[in-house]
Amino acid sequence: MAETLTLRDLNRATLERQMLLQRQRIDAYTAVSRLLGLQAQVVNPPYIGLWTRLEDFDRAELIELIATRRVARAPMMRSTLHLVTDEQFRRDRLTIQPALERALRSFFGPRARGLDVQRLVDVARPFLEEAPRTTGEIKAKLLEIEPYHDPNALAYAVRAHLPQVQVDPAGVWRSGSGAYTTGERWFGAAESPPDLAALFLDYLAAFGPASVIDFQTWSGMTGLQKPLAALRPQLQLYQDQNGRETFDLPGLPLPGGGTAVPVRFLPQYDNLLLSHADRSRIVPHEHRQAVFLSAGRVQATFLLDGFVAGTWEIEREGQTAVLTLSPFAPPGRADRVALLDEGERLLRFIEDDAAAFVVRIA
Repeated sequence: MAETLTLRDLNRATLERQMLLQRQRIDAYTAVSRLLGLQAQVVNPPYIGLWTRLEDFDRAELIELIATRRVARAPMMRSTLHLVTDEQFRRDRLTIQPALERALRSFFGPRARGLDVQRLVDVARPFLEEAPRTTGEIKAKLLEIEPYHDPNALAYAVRAHLPQVQVDPAGVWRSGSGAYTTGERWFGAAESPPDLAALFLDYLAAFGPASVIDFQTWSGMTGLQKPLAALRPQLQLYQDQNGRETFDLPGLPLPGGGTAVPVRFLPQYDNLLLSHADRSRIVPHEHRQAVFLSAGRVQATFLLDGFVAGTWEIEREGQTAVLTLSPFAPPGRADRVALLDEGERLLRFIEDDAAAFVVRIA
């Protein structure tokens, strides 16, 4: 019978894979690669996500990676913009193609039916490779050949079927939205053929132990039980406390539910909160509505004892930067001290041009 992992066992194992038990002394490129990207529909959160995971992280390091085309924002998992490495984009983009196609059907339904997708791609590819194009420019170009279709559906169909990335300075700290070109044009090499098995193994290394359903939640794909069944003999099999099958790579550490976890601050949309079907691994059920808001928004949060225990936000009051913490329950004395200390470090990282810094616990 498979060994049972408790909720706290799964929590600690995932935090260890996500570099949250202790900050790592590795470079930003390696970190982005190990994390399989950082959700990035908002520009600044990936920088905060790296700050909370790495020793002495400097924003300039990630900005340089973007400038040198080693990292870029691209529509990837769950058809959402992620900050990914050049290697990951080339290796995994075609593997997660079904997720982007599924999102097109889900978002646009009847408005996406009857589109000649190949024709759209054939027009868009040289247009994007001639020069980076904004979403508005892409819509206008596609409307020239499909004037009676929804321009948003046209652009999304191309986004789903033609691998694209946003070009520098998209993704740079406090930058705006960016223009798109093809992944092959920007990264200088074509995408690799789909390899679902390899992506699942990489997912386990970053988010495991986990189930196939967890992998589907992270990737945005469905119907993967049968395609991944052949991997079972090479995986370590566990079950969670509800009896669900959970897989892992053999030999990876399981720190144990009693492992101490320091206070950690997570940015909006951190993948730690979005990459398992059962989010109670990190977010207690009773606090889900305070974290996952309408329209797919995900709050910035902090962890106490490894679980989300509150949210945070920053405001400027003139030259003073103010971090307000909103815990779900009054923190104990030791946690309060740790929150104030780590919170000030976070505030100084984000608002480094402020003259004064204040951390408040609501």
